[in-house]
Order: sequence, then structure tokens, then C-alpha cells
Amino acid sequence: MSAPASNPAQLLDALSEAVESGAGLPAITRAAARVMEASLMLLDRAEAVLALADVSAAQERALLGKRAGVEVLELRVADEPVGELRYVSVEGGEVSLSVRRIVVTLLALELERSRGPEIASEEVARDFVRAVLARSVTDRDDIVARASGLGIAVSDGAGILVVRAVPTSAQTIDWRARLLALVERTLRSLGRGAIAALLEAHEGPRHEGDVAELAAIIPAPEPALIAKAANALSLEAPESMPTFTITIGFSRIAADPADLYRAGREAMLATNVAAAEGNAVLAFEATGSYRLLLPAMSEDPSELEAFYKETAHPLVLYDEQYETDLLATVEAYLDCDGNVTPTAAKMFTHRHTIRYRLERVRELTGHDLTSTEGREKLGLGIKSMRVLGIARRRGPAQEDGAAGAALRNPRAPGD
Repeated sequence: MSAPASNPAQLLDALSEAVESGAGLPAITRAAARVMEASLMLLDRAEAVLALADVSAAQERALLGKRAGVEVLELRVADEPVGELRYVSVEGGEVSLSVRRIVVTLLALELERSRGPEIASEEVARDFVRAVLARSVTDRDDIVARASGLGIAVSDGAGILVVRAVPTSAQTIDWRARLLALVERTLRSLGRGAIAALLEAHEGPRHEGDVAELAAIIPAPEPALIAKAANALSLEAPESMPTFTITIGFSRIAADPADLYRAGREAMLATNVAAAEGNAVLAFEATGSYRLLLPAMSEDPSELEAFYKETAHPLVLYDEQYETDLLATVEAYLDCDGNVTPTAAKMFTHRHTIRYRLERVRELTGHDLTSTEGREKLGLGIKSMRVLGIARRRGPAQEDGAAGAALRNPRAPGD
């Protein structure tokens, strides 16, 4: 720890000079530590550590974990959070509120200023990734040139990786920015140039509640390289974001940059299927028969939506309203090759209940699961639902605080 100063005004002058001279965040943080007579940790809004000052190994662990004795100050510019300052005061050291406010303001402004080029780069990368996925940029030379301007070479081949994050508990920080930082940091650690961007809500899955989705374009002339990136993320994500469900899907290699749109559709399909089937990571090539639905998903998803509405949608609505398991029963029945007895064992219920549910399915959809055609149509309807990324929503009887029993239909099948 630096020796406490006897003249706070001189220290504030030194801090101001460090800011004005463009000394950089580490030097400015050290100057701030002397003013506050404290060990400091400066973090960005994604909670990535940017600078440390007068911090021992033990203090670093305490600051990272926000342990007892650690003070936390939010850094804001124009009411927009830009980062965080964590500190541990030297024993007996105190800093006035006015001095602390000056330090926080200077650090916030410097942090925002230093992020200027980064923000501009993020915006360009985001716009490019979204343009590729939306097929609003299709010319090969244009794609190559714009990618080169962002520091990546896609002319020898590239793939697309999609990451979906769903929080499993309430979140108080800007976790979407943290997700982006995690993906960028992991991809950089592999030595592969890559650009990533968060997608707009309407570009992502049709999912109830809080959800974020990110797409990354990864130069990869060989399939093993993008698979390595996906696997590295699947290992890092649970450690860095333990209170989230993370799903990763990735495409085949697009040898021609003009095919990156197709690669984006492949990655999205793989992510949707992985999420529906409970997989952490899935390659497009491992999606089996789902691959046959890619053209419909890419070229005319409205047709796929219409087929879903004619088949599985009535079952989804019924399950939501009455808290039944018709859709799950259909899936189990199809998995058991149309055999009632193993279906009943799989669903932990009686054979008569399964037969009752199958009859209810026929009444709601018009498709008879005891026939080959009925099984094919409903099976394809469920696949369409998964490919489109349509998540099962909770019914009103399952919402917190709802009186479920009052909403149940007397005719709905019981378990």
C-alpha cells in the first residue's frame, strides 16, 4: 500500500493530471488509490477487471468475491452504468464523500472515453453480423472486405456459432454484456480471429421470459476449429456464468463467404434443437433428420409455422391451459415406436391413461397416432416446433401464485 498522503488536494491534482495527460487506466487507478488510501479494483460493465492498484493476492480474491469489508461504487456517465469500482480502505483510512465523488466521476469519464473506439468497433461488428444473418449483405467481395475491416479473414472459410443464455435466477447486472465479453474472451484465447454480436430480441428464439442470443463469425478453414471453439465455450460458460443455462449450436464451414447466411441458419437450427433436447452444445451435422427442415426454415419459415399450427400447436395450447402432458406423451409414444406399454412406463402412468391421451390428441389435432400418417405428421410438427425455436410456455395455472386447481378442466386427463 502506498504511503498515505498528507495533502489530499495535491493528490487530487495528481489524479487530474493523469487523466488530462492520457496516462491510461492503470496509472489513473493508481493515482485514485493514493487519493482514497485504498486498494482498488476497476471493472467494466461486464465485470471484467481492467486495472488494480495496491492490491495483494488476498485482497484481489476478496475484491473479486465482494467479501466483507469490500466497498462497491457504481461508475455512471449520464445515468448510464459504465463500470464498477471496488475498494478496501487502509486501516484507519477515511475519505470524504466529496473526494470520493470526484474520484468516481473522473474514473467513470476516463473509462467511458477509453471505451470509445471499442464501442464503435462493437457497433460495426454487430451491424455486420446482423447483416449477414439477415442476408442483407450477399456480395462475396463485400462480405470479405467488411470482414477484413473488422480484422478477420473469411475468404478461406468460416463458420457461425450461436450462443443462447437463459438465467435461472434473478440478475442485477448487465449480464448480456457479460455474455458478449465471455464469448469474445474465449474465442481470443484460442488464437482465432472472430467477431461476435448480441442479437435483437426478434432475431432470437421465441422464448418466454429473459433470454439473450449471440452469434459469432469464426474464420475456420477446417471444421475441427469451430468445433473446438464451441467446446471451449461449453466448458467456460458454466464456470463464468453458473446461474445460466447456456446452449451452443454451430454450423458447417462455409467455404464461400457468400454462404455465411446459410451457415447462420444452420447454427440457429442446431441451437434450437439443442435447447429443445437439453443438449449444451450441438453441431448442425449432428441434428439428424432436422437438417431436412433447414430449407423451409431459411427460405419460407411461414410454411413451417403453418404446419406446426396444424399439428403440434393445439397440444401446446391445451397443455398450457390445463397443465396436461399431451405433447410429452406424443413424444414418448413416438420414441417408443407407437407402443403403449413402454410409453406408459416412460411416462410413469397407466396404459389406460396413455390411450385416453392419444384419443384426446386425435380430437384436438385430427391426427390419429395409431396410424402411420398420423405419427409422421405429428412427429414432423414437433420437429418444426423445435427448428423454429418455439419454446413451451408455462400455462396460467403454473404461474407463481396461481391457483392451479381452479383452472383445471374436469375433462382434462389426470396423471
